[in-house]
Amino acid sequence: MRALTYHGSHDVRVDTVPDPILENTDDIILRVTATAICGSDLHLYRGKIPAVKDGDIFGHEFMGIVEEVGSGVTAVQKGDRVVIPFVIACGHCFFCEHDLYAACETTNPDRGAILNKKAIPPGAALFGYSHLYGGVPGGQAEYVRVPKANTGPFKVPGSLADERVLFLSDILPTAWQAVLNADLGPGSSVAIFGAGPVGLLATACARLVGAEQIFMIDHHPYRLAYARQTYGAIPINFDEVDDPAQLITEQTAGHRGVDAVIDAVGFEAKGSTTETVLTTLKLEGSSGKALRQCIAAVRRGGVVSVPGVYAGFIHGFMFGDAFDKGLTFKMGQTHVHRFLPELLEHIEAGRLKPEEIITHRMPLEEAARGYEIFEKRQEDCRKVILTTGAAIPDLARPLNDIPPGLIPAV
Repeated sequence: MRALTYHGSHDVRVDTVPDPILENTDDIILRVTATAICGSDLHLYRGKIPAVKDGDIFGHEFMGIVEEVGSGVTAVQKGDRVVIPFVIACGHCFFCEHDLYAACETTNPDRGAILNKKAIPPGAALFGYSHLYGGVPGGQAEYVRVPKANTGPFKVPGSLADERVLFLSDILPTAWQAVLNADLGPGSSVAIFGAGPVGLLATACARLVGAEQIFMIDHHPYRLAYARQTYGAIPINFDEVDDPAQLITEQTAGHRGVDAVIDAVGFEAKGSTTETVLTTLKLEGSSGKALRQCIAAVRRGGVVSVPGVYAGFIHGFMFGDAFDKGLTFKMGQTHVHRFLPELLEHIEAGRLKPEEIITHRMPLEEAARGYEIFEKRQEDCRKVILTTGAAIPDLARPLNDIPPGLIPAV
């Protein structure tokens, strides 16, 4: 099969690799119809995540058709159309039984040994995200082995185009969890740092739950313009404003600050000189600038919700300020499985339209170019999806606007 593989920092290629096979009785083999490049993939692409090996297959946002099932699989059958959560969870351990799927303690038992820190609890394995997270080949490929298939694969209706449901795999539930963690509701205010795919979808979700005042902080004018035009967000360009948090506070009731902030940046993908040195030393860190701004912008007693990926430690974390303001922090990998039925209902009803953020649709063979476009924010890129030529098209779009290979043969 063809798959996107890693060969070093900024060097990914679509290679011919062995087809996946069933390894356990609860595995399935999925024929991938659509996959996507995620912002967190850029950490891998730039060599910022430990335990990535040459030849590793990336990709944790994908969906497709079940091609083969193990003898122990009862939840799906051959021919089912499913979205795959990026978190691999067993469904029956202590954490899974508490709907904390990202904390599954059975799918990545060797994580502590990889880090040489036995006290670190395992946490769930992730598709295509280094051997630190299980070393499971990802879905930027024609086929993929999906473990724990009685828990993960989520059936979706054939009436919905791939691109309408693809983001159920990661960024939509990630944005939804961030908004729920922020405790937003009717009339609330929120500042969202980072207008990438998760930040944009968090804005859509915040509107859905009734948030009234939404600030969007980024430094790409085209992304800020989109957030304003599509979701009515108040844009703030941090290249033009020295202290976004102060500007936000001045525009809130009583100059108290927003009720909640969402850090959709995480440890900065671009990376500072300090971070580059730390990465060379295998010490992951972040400048923490976005998080410091979050702490400054939120009101006393407010919530800091962090869906952005962090690795290692943060420089200059203002813990004293957070304590003084009595802030609540909620963060972590997304417990994808628990949100999927509700989010599918919102999509079917038209209350959420996650596909609107897509700007680039490309065949899998052009995946390396897709990474370059996404990383460099070329062509006003917001989100790249990749197809294998078997995806169900969005029939609401004009046929002449649908890329070749997406229109099924008659």
